[in-house]
Amino acid sequence: QVHLEESGGGLVQAGGSLTLSCAASTPISSFNYMGWYRQAPGKRREWVADIATTGVRKYADFVKGRFTISRDNAKNTVDLQMNSLKFEDTAVYYCNARTTHNRYGNSDTWGQGTQVTVSS
Repeated sequence: QVHLEESGGGLVQAGGSLTLSCAASTPISSFNYMGWYRQAPGKRREWVADIATTGVRKYADFVKGRFTISRDNAKNTVDLQMNSLKFEDTAVYYCNARTTHNRYGNSDTWGQGTQVTVSS
């Protein structure tokens, strides 16, 4: 099974930028999607962004225009460039590797998470 390790989290002021990285122990090209989710205190985990094997990127409405997801298949890494950070972006961010199954649903692997805190 793949092991995912997130890094790059920290404390940043509102309006600032931060880049998260996810390193996978197996080739990320074998997964249908690589993505990022986040979970704020008292809230459910929510989808942030993903990138498919086709290279198509999709984003949640609340991060469009601010975040950029990218992948490097040679390095087996996935990054999330976060700009114009807001207070509400504060959360634990999780890397996700997903394989889709039309008849049986998705199969997900998760990293341990990295904390992002946005303040003034």
